Amino acid sequence: MERFWTIRPKAPQEQFARLPDLERLVVQVLYNRGLTDSTAVRTFLDRRTHGGDPFQMQGIPAAVKRIRQAIERQERIIVHGDFDADGVTSTALTVEVLHALGARVAPYIPDRVDEGYGLNMVTLDKMAAQGVSLLVTVDCGIRAHNEIAHAARLGLDVIVTDHHSLPPTLPGALAIINPKQPGDRYGFADFAGVGLAFKLGQALVLASQERTIGRPRAEIDPDDLLDLVALGTVADLAPLLGENRLLVSKGLPYLNQPARPGLRHLMTTARVKPGSVNAETIGFLLGPRLNAAGRLDHAKLAYKLLWTRNELEAAELARQLEALNRRRQALTHSALEEARARLTDPNAPLLMVRDGRFPEGIIGLVAGRLTEEFYRPAVVVHQGPPDGESRGSARSIPELHIIQALDRCADLLVKYGGHTAAAGFTVATTDLPALEARLTDLAAASLAGRDLRPTLVADAEIKLEHIQERHIAAIETLAPFGEGNPEPLFAARYLETRRARRVGEGGKHLQLQILDRRRRLWQAIAFRQGERLAQGPLPELIDALFHLRCEQWNGTQRLTLVVQDLRASQSP
Repeated sequence: MERFWTIRPKAPQEQFARLPDLERLVVQVLYNRGLTDSTAVRTFLDRRTHGGDPFQMQGIPAAVKRIRQAIERQERIIVHGDFDADGVTSTALTVEVLHALGARVAPYIPDRVDEGYGLNMVTLDKMAAQGVSLLVTVDCGIRAHNEIAHAARLGLDVIVTDHHSLPPTLPGALAIINPKQPGDRYGFADFAGVGLAFKLGQALVLASQERTIGRPRAEIDPDDLLDLVALGTVADLAPLLGENRLLVSKGLPYLNQPARPGLRHLMTTARVKPGSVNAETIGFLLGPRLNAAGRLDHAKLAYKLLWTRNELEAAELARQLEALNRRRQALTHSALEEARARLTDPNAPLLMVRDGRFPEGIIGLVAGRLTEEFYRPAVVVHQGPPDGESRGSARSIPELHIIQALDRCADLLVKYGGHTAAAGFTVATTDLPALEARLTDLAAASLAGRDLRPTLVADAEIKLEHIQERHIAAIETLAPFGEGNPEPLFAARYLETRRARRVGEGGKHLQLQILDRRRRLWQAIAFRQGERLAQGPLPELIDALFHLRCEQWNGTQRLTLVVQDLRASQSP
């Protein structure tokens, strides 16, 4: 699909003068991100600062008080998580903190197929029958009105920690920890689920240091949990700004010297060398392997991998996750082919595909690929029996807030939740046609009159021949890159192409060499663009949008371009 190119305007000269010790490219990128004040710039670049006081977050004081009471009385506590990487890391972190503080605690992660997302009545009945008196949710619960009311009737206190979008009314939990709540004074609201779990853990440790709970306990340093925070935050695509940026920056060193046997073995199977882990590694290699458990088997495999201290068990669990991830890749490929074939109009305002053969664990991946390929909101549904329920996953584009669209379909849904661009839902199968019709109407109204093509925004147009290793090193000071803090994108014109070829499985990637105007040779890779060569040789002169990298290759540094898009150069 053809994409718009936009280049950010150059920062005013006084901006460069205000920050004379920084490379001009870095000043430009910071300016593009809205960081113009020198204090804000220094704060962004300084990773040594600490996050805010967790007790300023609404719900945490009440939650800490109730959890400490449960520990003192040795009540049974369940930490109820979710089956994705954020939910699993949140569960592991919270259980680890409570266990160290002397709690009688156990994890619970639902089965994606048998139970679905979030709390359910049957599970709550079983917990109450087993003597559980306190339930702490992580990465779920903010929309579980009926389930939390049922828990109260059973004598179960519920503490909700959930970062998802708020419903119009909140459930009647004992405490709700979500800084998006009106009146919350914390000052940062974009945590992943594991970030909120970490803040609760911080508060519990601080409280335990003030007064002994009355039971022997292990010491725990919250910073030792930052490996889990970095994993879950990046894997869940939380914005890497504010405190998230701080937590991930502090967590990456722990991942690069992993203390958990499970992470060491996971990195070995993923061919990730200690010392090379960054946000991209988490997003493309480690996160998908943790997610594979909940997609195709049970997320408890990923939980056990993070929890175990046994080397042999860790190695076996990592092997199982690697096998599941390979199967996930194959299933996603075949389901995507089937979904494409079922689209009657790829230019429709909403793409919706439903089939009982789509594995529930990969429908979100397929929806995401459809949205990426056609730049339309996409919904993929695992269709259940006619007299039962179906489960769907939605991905959207900036022009349509998908959770607001689902809010307007609430009367048709059994349950739902998510974010601006991604959501999941359960619906009675008989209501699927009505849901599709209403979502399509909502999308049509929202997208009417818009030129729906993705836009690539470059931070600056540069002369490639001027770029040196020091410039790329300076850009790296802005990492970790990810959602909310994208890796800087640059444009350059009149680049000479050399030796283009297709690489990767099925030739899906494009590898080429590029000469700048000083005849310096750059290696370049364009992921998922191998099909360009099927249309004929590349033009001799191209304009390109790319990320700048300096990579190790056979012991030497190599300047590399990661090309996002290219086109034939026009006459000067």
